[in-house]
Amino acid sequence: MVSVFEYKGSKISYSDEGKGNALVFIHGFLEEKSMWKLLTNGFKVKYRCICIDLFGHGDSENHGYIHTMKEQAEMIKAVLNKLRLRRYTLIGHSMGGYIALELLKNHSKNVRGLVLQNSTSYADTAEKIVNRNRAIIAVKENPGLFIKVAIPMLFSEKNRSVFRKEIDHVTTKAMKTSTQGIVAALEGMKIRANNSELLKKHKIPILMIIGKEDTALSYNSLIEQTKNSKVKVEVFNDGHMSHIENYDALKTCFADFFKTCN
Repeated sequence: MVSVFEYKGSKISYSDEGKGNALVFIHGFLEEKSMWKLLTNGFKVKYRCICIDLFGHGDSENHGYIHTMKEQAEMIKAVLNKLRLRRYTLIGHSMGGYIALELLKNHSKNVRGLVLQNSTSYADTAEKIVNRNRAIIAVKENPGLFIKVAIPMLFSEKNRSVFRKEIDHVTTKAMKTSTQGIVAALEGMKIRANNSELLKKHKIPILMIIGKEDTALSYNSLIEQTKNSKVKVEVFNDGHMSHIENYDALKTCFADFFKTCN
């Protein structure tokens, strides 16, 4: 069921289905809550699945010129408080992983487990910040063109033809994202904190999903940040969109992991 929650004057859209231990799915940049539908259709039989549209994405309203990862996390916490959820497992894709880490950092007692899917605990590098600034300029000039170029690049090169229909679908959904929402997310991502210490500090189950052909993230840096930690790592030989490129394997991986989150 899709519902609306008002957070500090901004309307937030979320879905809440199933019963059992709560799974909170947090989408990434240029995505929205329906990206999780295939996965949650299977998991809602055993779990309560909550999917939330982030500020300026999907059916949620913008909240400011900059949507920081911390503010996004506090908005999600407010939704979960409204639902009277005290404990939950967080699943974040890409930018959603940055937000999940902020939730873990500030509300660790509520978190049963954490999945970082095609995401990183590191802050942006200087080079990445430069690229974010270029992206902001491109979005302001022509948001539609930016989206049409950006989405296919999230898939591994070989999969850009294999998943052409899926790429078109993701692109169509992304086109509904407001220019302000895109810019605010880019501004927020480039100033996010380095949260790599959380991977070693916390004893909760943590799973990191890595795409070996991910053009958005450095494979070596992802492996590096899991060293000397108990983070479980799953590597797929594809790109940034594991929920599409590696759907069956990811579903099995999630199912096994969720059993460990008590």
